[in-house]
Parts: sequence; structure tokens; C-alpha cells
Amino acid sequence: MSKLKIAVIGAGSISDFHLQAYDSNPEVEIYAICDLNEARAQEAAKKYNATHVFTDYKELLALPEIHSVSICTWNDTHAEISIAALDAGKNVLCEKPLCQTVEDALEVEKAVHRSGKLLQVGFVRRYSDNAQILKKFIDEGELGEIYYAKASCLRRLGNPGGWFADVERSGGGPLIDIGVHIIDISWYLMGKPKVKTVSANVSNRLGNRANIRNLSFYQAADYDANKNTVEDMANALIRFENGASLLVDVSFTLHAKQDETSVRLYGDKGGAELEPEISLIGEKFDTILNMTPQVDFKSLDFAGSFRNEVNHFIDSTQGRKETLSPVEDGVEIMKILCAIYESAREGREISL
Repeated sequence: MSKLKIAVIGAGSISDFHLQAYDSNPEVEIYAICDLNEARAQEAAKKYNATHVFTDYKELLALPEIHSVSICTWNDTHAEISIAALDAGKNVLCEKPLCQTVEDALEVEKAVHRSGKLLQVGFVRRYSDNAQILKKFIDEGELGEIYYAKASCLRRLGNPGGWFADVERSGGGPLIDIGVHIIDISWYLMGKPKVKTVSANVSNRLGNRANIRNLSFYQAADYDANKNTVEDMANALIRFENGASLLVDVSFTLHAKQDETSVRLYGDKGGAELEPEISLIGEKFDTILNMTPQVDFKSLDFAGSFRNEVNHFIDSTQGRKETLSPVEDGVEIMKILCAIYESAREGREISL
């Protein structure tokens, strides 16, 4: 049985998690890698034994033997490349966010429907073992009706700079980069209720804090301390038609004592935490119980979640499973993200 030929478009840091996952899948051959930086593409191709290297994704998509692609490029190219790949007959795993605007998201959705191919949005946290464990408890009614969730992803010093800090290429700062993850996983675990209103604020008071010394943080390959056109932080209250609500705050930089990632859900029968560590809260015989599942990783297993995501993607392209993150969900998350920015910009609540 011949292997499925896979290509990765964009050879930046996140692509390595895709490539590692594809490399460990016995059904897959990493066939081609594309990047505007040819040397970087060549380096990745050598590491993962890819036989084809491109600097123009259109040339890559012209190869009929390529079965599927991962898109790991700047956010402003996600829609364009996804549509081109789908129209070329390729299945697509597109890194989050799906794109930058709701209009582009709807165009991607149209391309999925007319092509008949699969697009899986890279909401990697959905594929984590812990998220699926927690979802099983939720689906079996252990939390009852979830009426409130609270999620934070706060970096005290963590603006990666480069394209992350360029609103033209990224579409925004911490909200669209890391906030998308915690908003999506909360919404997913809440049962994907229909959004009613969004009320939000964003701030840009601290900049990229390039003056800070003695504390290291991740910097993009094209880091430039002179350019920063994205927000420092954002917070939002998202109300749903079923009466539930989600409170979110995210930051690239904040005068906080330490970084914090938390995802907490509250139902009328029990509660749960996905981050910082998986746990469930319930009651029995009039006594409150804090329950800790016995798992290999109490917090997010980043590499393992990417393996799960890629393996699920391959299974979905083969008809063995349905994707956990279809294009329709990517559209809905884009509606939320854009409504947050709109609410902050206009200083009013936005109805969806």
C-alpha cells in the first residue's frame, strides 16, 4: 500500500510540530515543503527526508500526487492558500486562526463545499487527551448544564515580535494568537452554544517591552523591536443564547507576577478544570469532592496533542473518522474574535 504524500506550507517554528507528527505516522510520506525562505525549507526537507522543496506554494499545489497539506504560514495567507489547496483537490489542515476576517472564513467554507475535500482547523487543544477525557465526563452529564466558563492565557512578558506583532500579517495580537485556543476549547467543551453578544476591551499600553533585561522569552525569527502594531491584552464577556457565558482574558505583556493559563467550567452538577491541571469537582453524600484523573500529563501535552491532531486528520481524510474541528467551527470562532475587536474598537456590545 503506497503512502499518502503530504506537504507542509510554511516552515516556521509551528511547522515542526506538524512535521514531527507526520513523521511518526506510518501511513504518511513527507513529500514536499514550501517556504518563502528557501534555506529554511531546504533545512526542514533534509531533516524530514522530503524530496521536493518550493518557495511558491502554487507550484507545490500543482503536483497531483500530493494528497494533503498543512498550512503553517502567516495568518494573512491562511484563507488564500486554503482556498487554492482545496480547489487543487487537496485536503487541508490549516493552523489557527482560520484566517483574519469573517468574510474570508466564509469564502474558505464555500471552497470546502465546492471541492468536497476536508479542511480541518488547527484547534489542537481539542485533540489533547485531557480535553477528550473531560469531554467524556461532560457528555455523560457529570457537570450537568454548563452555565459559566472562565479562561485566561496571560503572559507577563511574551510578545514574540516579528510577524506576530505586525497586525497586517497576524490580524491581531494575543487575542488572535493565543486567545483563540482558550476561547475555542472553552466553547467546544461547553457544547458549542450559539453566541448572542460580545462585550470587550483591548489595551495597548506597554508595547513590546524590549527594554526588559534578565528574563528571556520566545522571539520570532523576524523579531524587530521597532515594530509592534498589535494589542498588549484583551478581555471579553461572551454571552450565549442558552444563557451561558464565557469570560476571557489574554495578554502578550502584563504587569503580572507570573504567566497563567487556565480553563475552568462550571455546571449545575459539577465543575472542571482543563488548565492548569485537569480536575473535576463534584459532590456526593452532601460532601464536595475534588477529583483528579490519573493521567500521564496533568497539563497540556503539546507534542502529543499535535500527534493526535495529525493522526485524526489523516483518519478523517480516509473516512475512518470525522474531524473534531470542521471549517464551520473555524467560521464561528472567527465571528467571536472579530466581534471582540469590533466591540473594543466601538466601545459597545456587539450582537451576533
